[in-house]
This record gives sequence, structure tokens and C-alpha cells, in this order.
Amino acid sequence: MAQAFAATRPRAARRLRSPYSPSPSGAVLSYAVLGFWAIVVLFPIFWIFVTSFKLPIHVLDGPVYLPFIDFQPSGHAWRYIFVDLRNDTLRPFINTVVVALTSSVLALALGTAAAYGLLRFPYRPRLGAILLLLGAAGLAAVAVAAGVPWVPAVLAAAILFLVLRRWAGQRIGRSFGNDDIAFWMISQRILPPVAVVIPIYVMFQRLHLLDTQLALIITYMTVNLPIVVWLMRDYFRQISIELEESAAIDGASPFRIFLSIVLPLSTPGLVATFLLVLVFSWNEYLLALFLTSANAQTLPLSIAAQNATRGPQWWYMSVLILIMITPVIAMAIALERYIARGLLVGAIKG
Repeated sequence: MAQAFAATRPRAARRLRSPYSPSPSGAVLSYAVLGFWAIVVLFPIFWIFVTSFKLPIHVLDGPVYLPFIDFQPSGHAWRYIFVDLRNDTLRPFINTVVVALTSSVLALALGTAAAYGLLRFPYRPRLGAILLLLGAAGLAAVAVAAGVPWVPAVLAAAILFLVLRRWAGQRIGRSFGNDDIAFWMISQRILPPVAVVIPIYVMFQRLHLLDTQLALIITYMTVNLPIVVWLMRDYFRQISIELEESAAIDGASPFRIFLSIVLPLSTPGLVATFLLVLVFSWNEYLLALFLTSANAQTLPLSIAAQNATRGPQWWYMSVLILIMITPVIAMAIALERYIARGLLVGAIKG
């Protein structure tokens, strides 16, 4: 009876289609929706690109879309940005590239190591030692504010912490775990940057590092470090622990395991995290506004300053926006194949 019922069903109903092999009508509908969405997403970039080749009269008189049909393209905006304002354009661009890349690489390196350590090695810091560390740092800050050179103040605070650390840990014996440390790190991103920008400004003012690339690199790296730790910690958790245990049985050290096994398997996560942190650093505005003035000015500040000085001259703004977004888009396209790779491709067979 079951065979007779199966024979009466339509053949199409018995054949289950894969979601990756839709029917012809479903494929047409999917491509239509994707094409429409691609137009919605890419049209602003097309509009900016077209505007950069327009004369002011074409922008002010009304919308025109097609070069050589609706208007005659002109390179006056590009010539003005790259020739007349060469120094005002080149310096912020170089500052942005150096600061964003350096801070992102440092944040990725430190955050990846911290994420792996928090996942694989147990840490039990005691509350007393933490409070002592905060107290020593506070005393060092007070001493620097009172006029003491920062190097002796920091050395004195470090010596005080090392001498009293064991005593403080015994007096207040409550300890924290790895999850507590990870949550504390990501909680630093909950705090809005505007709440800490004044202390950061005062600190770099005391260190005579205002309006320098080093100040921006340190700040961006510190701000983005919790994101790297949180993302890479979840990514490392998906890697099979048996691979690391097998390497340890063969005599590999923890550092060798991390360098030769964990990092190669984590390439997609590393690339995705790097791009995310790079975008944050590339587009950052508030911290750069407080910490720089002229020498270390970045592209977002340069665009805002030129807009405030000359008004909304969209033909010039379009060129600057293209200069700002093109390197990030190119890097994302170049690294896309690493993001698309599987987590354990080739690591486990059979």
C-alpha cells in the first residue's frame, strides 16, 4: 500500500530540491531581488563618483545622472583636490593610512594573544591585587598631576604594587575567572568615548604627545582591543581542542601550537576582525578631533574642516569621499576570499 501511495504522488513532490538549486522561477525571482538590492546599495557610490566629475552648475541646477549624455564630465574637482590642495589632501590621507593600519595590526596581535590565553589558560586574579593595582595607578596619576615626572612616578607605583601584591591578595582573597576578565574587557566598549576623551586629552598633553600619530595609534589600539578579544575568543572556541592536544602529545610548546595550528585555522576570523577594526579606526572622528590639530589630522577631520570652511561644495566633497572609501573597499575585495574559506578546511579528513 505504501508503494502504491508513493507511486501516486507527483514526481516533483517526491524530489526534494536543494536550496542551492532553486527552480527556474525561483532563480529568476532571486536574481531580480538581488539585482534590485545591489542597485540600492551601489547607487550612492555611483552618485558620488558621478558628482566628482560634475561642474558646479550641473550639481546646483538639478540631478543629472549619465556622463556624456546628461552632462559633459570635467576633472576640475580632481585637479583642485590633487593639485591646488595637494598638501592638505596628502597629509591627512597618509596620517589615516599609518594610524589605522598600525593601530589595527597592533590591536589584532595583542587581542588575538589575549583571547587565546583567556580561552586556554586559567587565570585567577585576586580582588586585593586588583584594588592595589588601581590604587598604585591612581597615586601615579596624582603624582604626575602634581608635577612629578611620569617615569619616576610610574616606577614608584610599579615597585609599590610588586612589594604589596601578595599581602593585598591574602587580605582580600576573592578571585575572578577568565569569563569575568573577558566581560570586563568588552565592558570598556560600553562606555561612550565622549566620557573619557577629556582624561585622554589631559594624559597626552602631559606626555607632550598631542597632535602626533603615536597618540592616535595608542588610543585607537586601546579602544579596539576589547573588540578583538571578544570576537577572536568566540572564534577560537570553535577550533577543535583535539588538534592542540595531539600537537602537545607530539612535544609542541603552547607557543608553537598557537603559532602553527591555531593561527592558520583562524585566518578567516583574523581577516574579518582586522577589517572590522580597520573600518572603526579609519572612520573615527571624535578622538581625532580632540587629540589632533594639524600635523596628525586624519581624513574625516579634513573632510569636515573643508566642508565647514568652503560650505557644502559637493563636487569637491565627492572626490574626498572617494579617496576615503576606496582603500577600504579595495582591501575588503582583496581579502574576501579568506573570509569565505571554511573554518577547518583541510584540518580534519575522514
